[in-house]
Amino acid sequence: MVGKEYQYETSPRKLRPEYEPQKNRKVVKKTNKNKKINTKPKKNNKINIIVYILIGFSVLFTISYRNSQINESFAENQKLKKEITEIQKENEQLNISIQNSLNLNQVRQSAKELLGMQELTNKQKIFINLPKKDYVEPAAEEIIIEEDENWLTSIINSIKNIF
Repeated sequence: MVGKEYQYETSPRKLRPEYEPQKNRKVVKKTNKNKKINTKPKKNNKINIIVYILIGFSVLFTISYRNSQINESFAENQKLKKEITEIQKENEQLNISIQNSLNLNQVRQSAKELLGMQELTNKQKIFINLPKKDYVEPAAEEIIIEEDENWLTSIINSIKNIF
């Protein structure tokens, strides 16, 4: 056992990977005037953060604006329902007052007071005598009204008529 060594640890030893990723290096180009120009574009993290904040703010503003519109329409809906119930109550009260005012005594009283009418005297009344003959004639024919029957009922009725 000369070439093999015993390892006492429980985990195997880590081997170095064959591939090592390269670190980001800036590419530098030289110009004719011996100036170095950085060709890799710089990420402007501050601008990105501001853009994300503005987008988030606009989304939150849109959501809150829509919620306020929903609340306004709900309040208006509740207000209209309340008005409807009030109008229905008033309508019922008016119907009851109309029914009460259709009393014959009420009509006479309002005709006298509001319109200045007076009841007829016996001189103003004309009586007509009508003969007591009944002008209604009974029907000479008997009218039979047949209801629509289903096919089973019509077969049973035709069998009853045969017997």
